[in-house]
Amino acid sequence: MTENTAAVTYASAGVDVEAGDRAVELMKDAIRATHSSAVVGGVGGFAGLYDASQLVKYRRPYLATSTDGVGTKVAIAQALDVHDTIGYDLVGMVVDDIVVCGAKPLFMTDYIATGKVVPERIADIVRGIAGACSVAGTALVGGETAEHPGLLAANEYDVAGAATGVVEADELLGPERVREGDVLIGMASSGIHSNGYSLVRKVINVAGWGLERQVDELGRTLGEELLEPTRVYTADCLDLAQAFPVNGPDGQTGTGIRGFSHVTGGGLAANLARVLPQGLEARVDRSSWQIPAIFSLIGSLGNVPLPDLERTLNLGVGMVAIVDPSVAEAAARRLNDRGVPAWVMGDVVAATEPDTDSPDYVQGAKGVNGGAVRLFGQYA
Repeated sequence: MTENTAAVTYASAGVDVEAGDRAVELMKDAIRATHSSAVVGGVGGFAGLYDASQLVKYRRPYLATSTDGVGTKVAIAQALDVHDTIGYDLVGMVVDDIVVCGAKPLFMTDYIATGKVVPERIADIVRGIAGACSVAGTALVGGETAEHPGLLAANEYDVAGAATGVVEADELLGPERVREGDVLIGMASSGIHSNGYSLVRKVINVAGWGLERQVDELGRTLGEELLEPTRVYTADCLDLAQAFPVNGPDGQTGTGIRGFSHVTGGGLAANLARVLPQGLEARVDRSSWQIPAIFSLIGSLGNVPLPDLERTLNLGVGMVAIVDPSVAEAAARRLNDRGVPAWVMGDVVAATEPDTDSPDYVQGAKGVNGGAVRLFGQYA
């Protein structure tokens, strides 16, 4: 050992254990607020515990699981030093994938990696996660905050999460339920949500626009618009599935909800194609809704071709319900009554001649060789 060498400690290496402990103290109340009597042990254990005895009431329970992150939207939060909304984006990306098959998300865990633990910042992130879990009716049962000095800058972080849900086997929603003649109901997004920010950030960088810029079309600053949290649809979709069950009195497919499509990376057509069976085609009428101002702005500011916008961003539609035509109007009305703008945006027909050269046509997507989607008309 070299003489007079200063002792190297974990703190001198850049990891502040005490800061991590302070962050936990700041977030504990928000986490506890998501807990029901099914959560065992509270906050701070090595593992989150959930009482699964409620599953005995299911005839044949299927467990559903999903994991995701937020992507480069975190760069917007870091640039603005606003961290209490990014948790909604994380939760929305995870639980709204689970509800697509009709499953109720039971519990969730999160993971935050950062260059330096700032207790208040970490607590803000987790408060957002907990708030969104409360909206979804999902317990936040655990998580991990990791300090990675030298790998991430002091103000940098990334977030990820995973959730587990349950659905009755004979109430599982998906392509097998979809029928010719079914109706598509669009549910409005709250904005860009959490996909396509690499394109968005490139556009505003090339245009030389700052996040603090006031934009008349948006009625607020660009940064405020880009940080608008993802709408969490889980409770609304579960309510819809309960109000319009897929099974009739004999247990066979009835006149209810057939399935959902969560519009995330890849845009509307690609995600809708994933929940359609082969032999069927969804026709989506662009004229049934108006593109929100932020999407038109990104398109014009970056001279982004419409097909590229449609393949990257949600363009105002965050979730789609596929329903029996007999309940379409009632289902849309129920969503609107719950505060989710919803409208009939198209229908399902027998597959027509493929048009693989057209940007308006998608058949199969993301590894699923399912049905097709055809977009038509002009946006309102």
